[in-house]
Amino acid sequence: MAESRSDLPESVKDYMRLAIKLAKQSPPKPTNFCVGAILVDEVENKVLSTGYTLELPGNTHAEQCCLQKFATQHGKSESDVVDLLPKGTVIYTTMEPCGKRLSGNLPCIDRILNTRNGVHGGITTVYHGVSEPETFVGQNTGRARLEAAGIRYVHVSGFEQEILEVATVGHPRKEDA
Repeated sequence: MAESRSDLPESVKDYMRLAIKLAKQSPPKPTNFCVGAILVDEVENKVLSTGYTLELPGNTHAEQCCLQKFATQHGKSESDVVDLLPKGTVIYTTMEPCGKRLSGNLPCIDRILNTRNGVHGGITTVYHGVSEPETFVGQNTGRARLEAAGIRYVHVSGFEQEILEVATVGHPRKEDA
């Protein structure tokens, strides 16, 4: 079951604040959420990579950009980074990772699960700020898949309003309809 925590260490909240800053760099579109993500070595408290929606070419999501940029830093493809992720790697994302992509791209949940095949166990925890609204693909069932794979799923509370305001920039507002 997902943990919902407001009593998390300040470093967790700082990483979520950084993820929100990244989300604000996402180009606003009515067909995407503006999301920020940070890949972190939790043991060393070190940022490994960052990403935001549409940062890289194609219809890229924040988590996808994090993993692709980490791979590029090491001269590898995304599928080859599993053994490069240090023990205790976690990901912070302003919105829960997608479990389904209408574009045909690999969902972010699958990207995270694929890291579990690495020698150090891949991503061990997903810290997220809000659940994915059902705007595009309906209910996101990815959390259950992460938890079934032994990945901690922690809701970092206290940022919901700001995250949703940032995430929906470029979307039609009810008063506009």
